Amino acid sequence: MIKSSSIGLRQFTLGPLEIQVMEVVWNHGESSVRDVVEKLDNRLAYTTVMTTLDRLFKKGLLDRCKAERAFVYSARLSSEEWERQRAGDLVAGFLAGPQPARELLLSSLVDAVGHHDAMLLDALEEKIRRKRQELAKGSKE
Repeated sequence: MIKSSSIGLRQFTLGPLEIQVMEVVWNHGESSVRDVVEKLDNRLAYTTVMTTLDRLFKKGLLDRCKAERAFVYSARLSSEEWERQRAGDLVAGFLAGPQPARELLLSSLVDAVGHHDAMLLDALEEKIRRKRQELAKGSKE
């Protein structure tokens, strides 16, 4: 599996149809255009799905190989890797801003997590503790 950081997805966002198509490929593995058309909830034209798969290939999200007369597409990233990339890009964008914006981001994150799920807040605290230990080890070496 190719790691998400090596693909350079930062400039790409996905539209609703692209997300639906990616979900089909993530859930069902290697898929032809016809496979995707059949598995989508809303029936779309074959050419619409073919164009969407080609765009996802050009964006680096899909690999493809020729099988008889049709391309078969497969995901270059798992759904989890894609979500991690998106979340990382969002946070990196906020952290690249001025100090007040960074503080607001962290404060808002903690508030939102605390209101939503106390156990998730505990998990966040644990991740922070582990990251501090990791950074302390790195500075000693």
